[in-house]
Amino acid sequence: MYWDDKPYYSLSYKLKEKYGEKVFKIALDAGFTCPNRDGTIDSRGCIFCSAGGSGDFASSKQLSIHNQIEEGKLRLQKKFKGDQFIAYFQAYTNTYGDLDYLRKVYFEAANHPDIVAISIATRPDCLSAEVCELLKELNQIVDVWVELGLQTIHEESAVFMRRGYTLQVFNDAVSLLTSYNLDIIVHIILGLPGESQSDMLTTVKYVSHLPIQGIKLQLLHVLKDTDLEKVYLDGDYQPLEREEYIDLVIDCIANIPSHIVIHRITGDAPWKLLVAPRWSTDKKNIFNQTLKRFKQRDSYQGKAFHATKSTCN
Repeated sequence: MYWDDKPYYSLSYKLKEKYGEKVFKIALDAGFTCPNRDGTIDSRGCIFCSAGGSGDFASSKQLSIHNQIEEGKLRLQKKFKGDQFIAYFQAYTNTYGDLDYLRKVYFEAANHPDIVAISIATRPDCLSAEVCELLKELNQIVDVWVELGLQTIHEESAVFMRRGYTLQVFNDAVSLLTSYNLDIIVHIILGLPGESQSDMLTTVKYVSHLPIQGIKLQLLHVLKDTDLEKVYLDGDYQPLEREEYIDLVIDCIANIPSHIVIHRITGDAPWKLLVAPRWSTDKKNIFNQTLKRFKQRDSYQGKAFHATKSTCN
């Protein structure tokens, strides 16, 4: 099955389907921190996380949420046409704060006339019934998505990357969010040290059987001034090669049910922070090659099926 010439249910297709046009995300930094940085769990963060807490493309946290949205609109409108946007609370853990402050920043975004949805990146161990009640209330004004940074189901990998919570915590968070009828997007990292292709596909298959609405596939980037950079420079980690990654993404797509929206099949890293793999900067080419190769494989498998059927007859 193909959507807008893509062999999967893509975010761009979903947004056009719902809002009638292409809709873009505006990354926001609301000044949150993370229990993996403030000493509650750890003070070092996850091994791959930059100093910006994955919010390296957001505006300055010194600006109000409204002004960050306005600044983001100006940046996007230099390249794209569109009047509807998604407020993406991206930097650090965006449910990890005082409930009154959460209400303030969420509703400031929701009340902006050009915002049609709010996407909130967070950790599964930073959700509560009170936060979900707030998100449910917010969901009456705009669409609300909760993005959970799972990355992997494998405990050894989770310990290595200093994730700081177990798979059961993630499962409980999915159940809690589902009980409040909130959309869930799960982040999965491809290329974690020590994980085989089978390990990564097992994570994708596991997540795909949960009551979620979206998946993000993310290549592991080695960024400057992270502990992963030290591991890489010491020769103890080798990032995926481009062809490996494309093959892996194709297999992931083939194992994700058609009702789940695939929000991303690769990702960006700021040029000034990226150490490896350098091939990942050509995002458009990776995307195009993945689609081309998927269609070739799809066509081949279709021919093989018909040939087998004919032989059987």
